Amino acid sequence: MSASQTSDVPTLLVKIFGKDRPGITAGLFDTLAAYSVDVVDIEQVVTRGRMVLCALVTPPPTGLEGDLRATVHSWAESMKMQAEIISGLGDNRPRGLGRSLVTVLGHPLTAESTAAIAARITRAGGNIDRIFRLAKYPVTAVEFAVSGVETEPLRTALVTDAATFGVDIAVVAAGLHRRAQRLVVMDVDSTLIQDEVIELFAAHAGCEDEVAEVTAAAMRGELDFEQSLHARVALLEGLDASVVDKVRSEVRLTPGARTLIRTLKRLGYQVGVVSGGFTQVTDDLKDRLGLDFAQANTLEIIDGRLTGKVTGEIVDRAGKARLLRRFAAEAGVPLAQTVAIGDGANDLDMLNAAGLGVAFNAKPVVREAAHTAVNVPFLDTVLYLLGVTREEVEAADTHDED
Repeated sequence: MSASQTSDVPTLLVKIFGKDRPGITAGLFDTLAAYSVDVVDIEQVVTRGRMVLCALVTPPPTGLEGDLRATVHSWAESMKMQAEIISGLGDNRPRGLGRSLVTVLGHPLTAESTAAIAARITRAGGNIDRIFRLAKYPVTAVEFAVSGVETEPLRTALVTDAATFGVDIAVVAAGLHRRAQRLVVMDVDSTLIQDEVIELFAAHAGCEDEVAEVTAAAMRGELDFEQSLHARVALLEGLDASVVDKVRSEVRLTPGARTLIRTLKRLGYQVGVVSGGFTQVTDDLKDRLGLDFAQANTLEIIDGRLTGKVTGEIVDRAGKARLLRRFAAEAGVPLAQTVAIGDGANDLDMLNAAGLGVAFNAKPVVREAAHTAVNVPFLDTVLYLLGVTREEVEAADTHDED
């Protein structure tokens, strides 16, 4: 029957609440089974050991509803639970057009910010159908299932003011494609790792401050990347090639980087990096972390010394977006089902080209342009934006230890 045909059919809402323990759900439905009712809907949630179980069922045969009510209350009392039974008509009202998933990351997640988010969803024309906690560590992550408003206007309404709420917010369309995002490509410097690789090289050349100043200007979008790259690399001329191994040993992964990659790989994702840095480092990271793709610039080395030049195709802002498309084609993943992560202006084209672009502890210009932003120092929190729960993360860790 259609929704309109079932809207006036009598139903009973049976609610059971109290301390959670094994056997409650089975016991309730064993009790209901004696009255030959059909199950229309079930919902159960457990919070801090307290259960709320709701069962929407058809009424029992004529004359038995009073007996059903008495039996359910008696059973609930025997289980030290409470019961409530409400007569009504039909099922849940049909959800409005437009289905979105709103993921909120708080560190902490306050009641004030939660109220502001819920109010903003309402003002945008949306209805909150369900709320589910994804994680409590290292941040509190909750997911709102919202209907009644299209994804893009909802994203505009929420993401723009996320910083005001003191949280990070991602809004994606609900549906199977959310779980089908099978390629994640990320920037390296200040994203996958905590460092700027060229500054590590510059420290060995004695020109760290000068290089850092140019790097910062380039990341803010104030300088052409290719010009700034050549200017910085020129300062490294004459360095002994042995410095490459020293720099590799100095690279510090961002907290959560290994967990992010390990979990993604366990879930069947392909993972790659693109970098305005150097293959001398990214190739090593690819091997160490088991990445599927890696592309960066290459420092020219002749007779055991850096020449102060780079060779091959330059990986700049446009190059990163081009490589995202190339990796997606090689992986057999539609571009709309890719995720890109970065922090600088050099990443903007890639973030905008991906199905989901995540600005990670990014410059203001990047946060404003990306689909969503993460402003906590844990790279694995990106998993929650993909609907991955903390339990799934820990299961991936345990599986790898087996």
